[in-house]
Amino acid sequence: MSDATLEPLNDRTRLAQEKARVLREALPWITKWTGRTVVVKYGGGALGASDEDLAAAFAADVALLASVGLKVVVVHGGGPQITELSARLGLEATFVDGRRVTDDATLDVVRMVLRGQVNPALVNLIEAQGARAVGVSGIDGELLVAVPARGGELGHVGQITEVDPTLLTSLLAEGLVPVVATLARNAHGGDLNVNADTAAGEIAVALGADKLIYLSNVSGLYRDFGTDGEELL
Repeated sequence: MSDATLEPLNDRTRLAQEKARVLREALPWITKWTGRTVVVKYGGGALGASDEDLAAAFAADVALLASVGLKVVVVHGGGPQITELSARLGLEATFVDGRRVTDDATLDVVRMVLRGQVNPALVNLIEAQGARAVGVSGIDGELLVAVPARGGELGHVGQITEVDPTLLTSLLAEGLVPVVATLARNAHGGDLNVNADTAAGEIAVALGADKLIYLSNVSGLYRDFGTDGEELL
C-alpha cells in the first residue's frame, strides 16, 4: 500500500482523535451542567454589521449549550442601533448619568429596534445554528414590571420592580431558547425602556439561574457606567 493511500487515513485518524479528546474533556462539564439554567446578556454593540462573524459564533455557542441540555436565556440590549435609528430620524440622543432619556418619539424607536430589529436577528442567528429560539420582550406575560426611574425625569425609562418568570420557564420546559428584549410594563399598561444589564440580573435571580454571563464590548461590569464616577467592579 502506498504512502499516498495511507495519508488520508492518517488525517482522518488525527481528526477523530482530536474530536475524541475534546469530547472527553467536555463530558464532565456537560454532565455537571445538563438541566441547569444560564442567563446570557448580549450587548447590542456586538450586533453591528462589522461583527457578523462574532454574532454567528455567539449563536453557535448558544445552540451548542442548548443541544447538550442547558437551559439558556438570552437577554439583549440595542443601544447602538437605537442611537443610529434616532439619528436617521433626526432625534437627538440625550443621556443623564449614562441612561438614555426616552421621550415618546424615542420610545417608538426603542420598540422598533428591540422588537423589530435586534430581537428577530438574534432569534434567526440562533435557529440557523440548529437550536429552537423564540423572541419575547419584558412586556409579554408581564415578565418585567417597572416604575419610572428617578421620578420620571428620564421619561419612559424604567426601574424594574417585579419579574414574573412564568413565560420563560414554560418556554425552557419546551426546549426553546427565549431571547428577551428589554422593555417593561408599568402599572398603567405603558411601556418603559429598561437597562439590559439590570434586566439580565433580575431575570437570573427570578429564575434561580446557576450562572449569569455578560458579553459586552467594554472591559467589565461597572457601577455608574457613563458618568464621571464610573467604577469597574
